[in-house]
Amino acid sequence: MGLTDIKKELKKLDKDKLIDLVTDLYKKNKSVKEFFDFYVNPNERELFEKYRDKVFEAFYPKRGYNYKLKDGKQTISDFKKLNPSAYLLADLMLFYVETGVKFTNEFGDIDEGFYSSMETTYVAALKLMKKENLLDKFTDRAGKVVSNTKGIGWGFHDYLCDVHSDFFADYSDDTDEQDKQPKA
Repeated sequence: MGLTDIKKELKKLDKDKLIDLVTDLYKKNKSVKEFFDFYVNPNERELFEKYRDKVFEAFYPKRGYNYKLKDGKQTISDFKKLNPSAYLLADLMLFYVETGVKFTNEFGDIDEGFYSSMETTYVAALKLMKKENLLDKFTDRAGKVVSNTKGIGWGFHDYLCDVHSDFFADYSDDTDEQDKQPKA
């Protein structure tokens, strides 16, 4: 069944039946509830904070010690589905990477899959920032992510240096520098 079929069926319903269907969906489906809560009361900042906490908990769970990258990525995906501002979506994506870098620096090298997830999200965040003309608003944070990866294995730091320099023209590419830093 496709969207066209659903629309045809919904058009057959009277207003009361449609309201009953939506309220039933609201009660039974957490993501539908969240969508309608945001639709009725679009407090984007509050919603962002909630999702930011979920990303943080993917790395630092309240119980146990296992990070769950899948949960962090799913949180970003769920937030995106609510159609937030590009700024807040980029902020959440960058926060995911910042938190992953912090986690690595606290607990030591992880594995290739972990860094691949960080790299993919970092690139996606920078692409979104560029598309929406937001790079200047995230210059410091994006640069700090790179500088905080110095010494992390799996070629992670080198890759982020290359990606960062592709997006930020003022990024130093001088090979004589011990630690590549954004130019002041």
